[in-house]
Amino acid sequence: MRAQLNADTVMAKREEARAKANAEADKKAAEWVSSLQLQDGAKQQRVSEAVATHLKAIRDWNNDHPFTAVPAGINPATGNRLSELDRQVIINSAMPEAIHQNLMNVLNRELTPEQVEMILDKYTVGKVAFTLAGYKSIVPDLTMEEETKILAYLKQAREQAVDYKSMKQISVIFEIYKTKCEQYLNSNGRNWRQLYKAYVDKTKAQKQPEKSKENK
Repeated sequence: MRAQLNADTVMAKREEARAKANAEADKKAAEWVSSLQLQDGAKQQRVSEAVATHLKAIRDWNNDHPFTAVPAGINPATGNRLSELDRQVIINSAMPEAIHQNLMNVLNRELTPEQVEMILDKYTVGKVAFTLAGYKSIVPDLTMEEETKILAYLKQAREQAVDYKSMKQISVIFEIYKTKCEQYLNSNGRNWRQLYKAYVDKTKAQKQPEKSKENK
């Protein structure tokens, strides 16, 4: 009898936690879509439901498929041991494609391209604009052609990253495409390592006078 009561208590707590998590996903989706100011209640509801459904799906997949589902081993591209984060990203990448496609189908049907980008930016906390600004700082004479190519890579990263639960996982996806950006710059006659070193050296030099003033 006691064992049954304990099992019932555990189940009740799980259901309570799930209900709370679902409510949080619903609230987040509603806030994101509300920021679009759609002026169409039915459309806003459809988009909110699609975003909330997607948020819950990626949460459930992540929680139901721990990193231990991927055997420990090495990254064949680097030879380094796979980290727990690497393994979680790998298992999450096996999530059914329909989960992503269902979201994008609704967004593309109901929203303008600009509004779709605004929702995707909510998922990834504006990493496209932030990362592009970084490249512009590191490569001050970035050409329009180079910027267009880099922006395209970053937008690919953003759409892929929305299917990952945590910011650490999202950052891993962006790193894949940042590598592509840097390889592109190298192939376009740039030297990424030299550019990045020059940027770091310049930043340190600018901070030095500030430290000197603080020490006075």
